[in-house]
Amino acid sequence: MTATSTQQPACVDHLVVLAADLASGVAWCERTLGVTPTAGGEHPLMGTHNRIFNVASPTHPRAYLEIIAINPGASKAISTSARRWFDMDDANLQGQVAQHGPQLIHWVASVPDVEAACTALSALDMDRGAIITASRPTPHGLLQWQITVRDDGLRLMDGCLPTLIQWGAAHPCDSLPASGVQLEQLALQHPQAATLQAACTAVGVAASVLVTPGTAPRLSAQLRTPRGPVTLTSVTSQE
Repeated sequence: MTATSTQQPACVDHLVVLAADLASGVAWCERTLGVTPTAGGEHPLMGTHNRIFNVASPTHPRAYLEIIAINPGASKAISTSARRWFDMDDANLQGQVAQHGPQLIHWVASVPDVEAACTALSALDMDRGAIITASRPTPHGLLQWQITVRDDGLRLMDGCLPTLIQWGAAHPCDSLPASGVQLEQLALQHPQAATLQAACTAVGVAASVLVTPGTAPRLSAQLRTPRGPVTLTSVTSQE
């Protein structure tokens, strides 16, 4: 663990928007949020690639949005039996994206000690998965992080339970300029709201998100954008 990572409290790290391919993801972003994401890169471990941009705000000072897609020109380095992160290999989720276009599917929480956070979730009978080390090169140097990934790739609780990440010395927001988009609120609706609230409390992000009960799971991110207020909402297989 680096000294930098221990000084950062747990917080909303980034929103995950899944696209069938990066070109459609970028076009969606321009159309929906009024910005063109240019930063990003490849994840050789998973055979994926992304575009990212800063959505930091006074409420969420180290947040960014990630548009991610399977990289058709790359092979994942993880074992063939393992699945990519964020349920990206799930046929139902791929079908939802094909039908509705790029969509918010998940979020990632930054924690100062990912091992301790996983232990806290284990005490609630939640298996967030193995902690793996990943990286990607950027024009500003190598980004390195530890992240929780299950072999089955599941996000858990329909995407409402965050994946956990612990950054090394650098964070993407360190080099991302202001985009004109700011995350104002992340709301999580779930039939098992009490369980989800307990999990968010256990990893230290309960104050950063709004958890409410509902008949269907749903993620909602309220953003301030050049096009005015925009709310990104997940689409579930129940809809």
